[in-house]
Amino acid sequence: MKKNKSEAAMFARYISDFLYSYAPCFLTYSDHTLKSYTDTISMYISFLETEHITPDSFGRKAFEKPFIEKWIKWLISERKCCPDTCNVRLGSLRVFLKYLGDNDITLLYLYNESKTIKRQKCLKKKVKGLTREAVSSIFEEVKTTTKTGRRDITFLSLLYGTAARIGEILSLQMEQLHLDSAKPYIILHGKGGKTRTAYLLPRMVEITRRYVQEFHGNSPNPKSYLFYTRVGGTRGVMLTEAAIDKRIKIYAASANKKNPEVPLKTHAHQFRHAKASHWLEDGVNIVQISYLLGHESLETTMKYLDITPSEKAEALATLESEKTNSTPKKWKNPDGTLSEYLQIKRRW
Repeated sequence: MKKNKSEAAMFARYISDFLYSYAPCFLTYSDHTLKSYTDTISMYISFLETEHITPDSFGRKAFEKPFIEKWIKWLISERKCCPDTCNVRLGSLRVFLKYLGDNDITLLYLYNESKTIKRQKCLKKKVKGLTREAVSSIFEEVKTTTKTGRRDITFLSLLYGTAARIGEILSLQMEQLHLDSAKPYIILHGKGGKTRTAYLLPRMVEITRRYVQEFHGNSPNPKSYLFYTRVGGTRGVMLTEAAIDKRIKIYAASANKKNPEVPLKTHAHQFRHAKASHWLEDGVNIVQISYLLGHESLETTMKYLDITPSEKAEALATLESEKTNSTPKKWKNPDGTLSEYLQIKRRW
């Protein structure tokens, strides 16, 4: 398979733009998701090198269905990836291929082909949720006598209270807070550049207002991150997921000693899942839950909550009641390899 270098250069540019510009600006603020995109493309390039694809032969053919299917087999046999991981990798590659098609109509067929590739069969794993008692136990371990503790309690309150994704909370800037409105709310930027409104309960408003006063002062910069890293003394760099995850696990480990219901490896996403489940238990309309979670369809919400057929019927039945809880809507190439050409680290 021979191709002129102009096509190879074009694809190299697309890869660079996708990973370092488009994805972090328009797709996600999550470090984990961005890492998944990078790792996926790195692994795909590593695979192409085993197929003797060089900069001279790198082009659209390398992203067609036969290569992708062979890549998945390679992931299983050589990388020892489980079905779940293979599906995640395929999903991430599809996102990149869609980006290609959106930028060049002649490449759209690559994305359409990829959608016909069957996902690997795997056992469904249910997210281990947090009970209300477990959530309370974790909150009780946060020492609000310290500045870090006051930051953490604010973060956890917003995370659980709005059922937002961790990236959505970490990416909050001051201009997205509307604490003085008649009905206080925040604007969340979700997946795919979608935005939604999350209203805040009085207790959340009080905690957040005190936090803003302490950490941002009387005249906050609208572009400052609500939760910022204190390294470097600037509010223009958001706090990282790793930093928050470490804090959550510290609180969970401490809470577990008093309440075994608290998972030792508690992570941020469990608060989102827990809040959604608690809304359902409280009889909140399933359509409202779907909106609050930022899902595009009810079916996504049903799968997310792992609702059984009988629970699904009960959830849908809430649509018939007007008495449910109401929520307002709102490039050098020294060694000649493909990896070197694309400036991508090999993943072995």
